Amino acid sequence: MTTTIRRPEQILDAITTKAGPAHTNLAVPRLIEQALTRGEGELAANGSLVAATGKRTGRSAKDKFVVRNAVTESSVDWGTINQPVSPERYAALRQRVLNHLQSQDVFIQDALVAADPGATMAVRVMTEYAWHALFARQLFRRPAAEQLAHLVPDFTVLSAPTFQADPQRDGTKSETAVMLNLEQREILICGTRYAGEIKKSIFTALNFFLPAQGIVTMHCSANVGADGAVALFFGLSGTGKTSLSSDPERRLVGDDEHGWGDNGVFNFEGGCYAKCIHLSRKNEPQIYDAIRFGAVLENVILDPVTRKPDYDDGSLTENTRAAYPLDFVDNIVPSGMAGHPKTIFFLTADAFGVLPPVARLTPEQAMYHFLSGYTAKLAGTEVGVTDPQATFEACFGSPFLPLPATTYAAMLRDRLQDHQAQVYLLNTGWSGGPFGTGARINIGYTRLMVKAALDGTLRTVPTYHDQRFNLDVPTHIDGVPDQLLHPRDTWSDQAMYDRLAYTLAGRFQANFKRFEAAVPELVAVGPQG
Repeated sequence: MTTTIRRPEQILDAITTKAGPAHTNLAVPRLIEQALTRGEGELAANGSLVAATGKRTGRSAKDKFVVRNAVTESSVDWGTINQPVSPERYAALRQRVLNHLQSQDVFIQDALVAADPGATMAVRVMTEYAWHALFARQLFRRPAAEQLAHLVPDFTVLSAPTFQADPQRDGTKSETAVMLNLEQREILICGTRYAGEIKKSIFTALNFFLPAQGIVTMHCSANVGADGAVALFFGLSGTGKTSLSSDPERRLVGDDEHGWGDNGVFNFEGGCYAKCIHLSRKNEPQIYDAIRFGAVLENVILDPVTRKPDYDDGSLTENTRAAYPLDFVDNIVPSGMAGHPKTIFFLTADAFGVLPPVARLTPEQAMYHFLSGYTAKLAGTEVGVTDPQATFEACFGSPFLPLPATTYAAMLRDRLQDHQAQVYLLNTGWSGGPFGTGARINIGYTRLMVKAALDGTLRTVPTYHDQRFNLDVPTHIDGVPDQLLHPRDTWSDQAMYDRLAYTLAGRFQANFKRFEAAVPELVAVGPQG
């Protein structure tokens, strides 16, 4: 794509006229030097750069806006997720941000997104923090030197973390604003140091443009086995996309954002953005070993003497993060491209503790649960979330979807039918009680469930039917306690289980009413109360 509206060199000129030349496409060591010299972060014992994001330790979902114009007026699903802002408001705030950046050192990183050559877009990130430039360099796909010489960005990100919006003047909800101008192919971010906004705003833009090319855009991780069989893991932050796709026996395609086109699945990014609260080499060796020189840690506490990261310390936030390039993981797919998936997992972190840990879904049930997108928002993933909160986020990614959810669901349905993929609902949440009483399902057991699905065992294993949730659940999986597969049996207070299961089933039904008119045939395959 080369349809940039505003010439990128004009933006660059506007920023650099007062502050002098920008720091353009600096190498990783130089970005780390700059970040340390400028006091933006600290160096950990493992070599990673550690930065704190201050007040905003997660995405500011209520501060996200889309410019309402001729390109977006009739296509964007307007509402609390895609809040409209006028072109005039955007232009005024943009000019103030440019004025601010003129007085700062500016760090520029040019990058690519989408591994499939037919979908690739060039992105230019302009920011006042060296560590944000490092984040962008490690998370997006890195152009070759010959590509950089002629790269013209399809999208430009203007990031001004220390500039604060004025709600009265700018029409924002707070000092933070994340604004997407899809007509001008430009993103404006201010008032937040949380680097994840850069990555997710570009994902939102891809979710707007790529479906028009027949590409299913997906909030999922992907890996591939030695036999070439591809698996996808859909889920919101903290449900296990990165952990479960990081499998020493399989090659990683990517951990968070993918497209599914005519040639198969492809990664949008060139790096991983893993939650690292309670990270250990025992449970997640690939992630643990990937955190080294060149990686970025967000809001991780360091031992004041040894400088070793304390991954169990969530005093700043439970949403501690590690950003690192894919080539820090040994068994990856360097091209970022793979075939058509045969096994798909919908990850839900059930905070009620009543859903079975795994269930085999029919194609109709797959669409029901994809549109439902039930999970728990985990602590710190969004501003204001301190405990897990039961939520329904369509397509397991509604915060990043500018188009109606049914658009993405219909495209996924067609791909599932064409390639006969088997879908499983996988609960990575609680068992034996709700959050605060029960325990999080052991990741070792979850990995055994995934393995049984990937090797085909779960396609034919005997099941029992959970009447309440209308799900077919395996009766036995090697290595997994049989009791765990019957969630009611794990509760000491089974009457409480019945009450909470009834409550959750009702929430499913109430949430799905918004889709009944579009897909009435799916109502019967969901929970029945």
